[in-house]
Amino acid sequence: MEENVKLALAGKSVSFDEFLNNAENKVENTWTGDQDLLDYTKLNIQRMKRIIKTYTPSAEILDAMKRIRDKQTWMVITEDWCGDSAQNLPFISKIADLNGSVSLRIIERDRNLDIMDMYLTSGARSIPKLIAFDKEGNELFQWGARPASAAELMKNMREQGLKKEEMIEKLHFWYAKNKGADLEKEFITLLSK
Repeated sequence: MEENVKLALAGKSVSFDEFLNNAENKVENTWTGDQDLLDYTKLNIQRMKRIIKTYTPSAEILDAMKRIRDKQTWMVITEDWCGDSAQNLPFISKIADLNGSVSLRIIERDRNLDIMDMYLTSGARSIPKLIAFDKEGNELFQWGARPASAAELMKNMREQGLKKEEMIEKLHFWYAKNKGADLEKEFITLLSK
């Protein structure tokens, strides 16, 4: 594990609950930043709370998580205004909670661009990005920024020339219909390696 990653995990990272609380505080205290980002954050808080309330992990992901014996740290690079994060991070958090050996830690992308640039997705700073480390700091796997089916959907919509607003609407409809099933399958595969 790189030194800057160690420092970020030790000093700048937060739990999922802290991440959600920080987002709520930003909204409640009338953050003076970009209004569009604030509006996205408000919507994402609702999305995250809905998923937390309604998601029940499958038997398959329970089994996969039970097989983890040694300590792991799952670092997620993200931002609270990110729609993909709101649709995936609550699932990731609940999955991580299934095994006490897994510690989920979240760092902000825009305050840690040096770390983000170490974990690009196809050359882009796509979020959320999860990097799993073992207890010695060796990288176990990466995931992100969205399930492969959702990434394929976005690719197809771009090729069709759809407007950004229409693509976002269709993507969030896909997320609502999928209910974390593809994310679970991808994590089961990653955890079985």
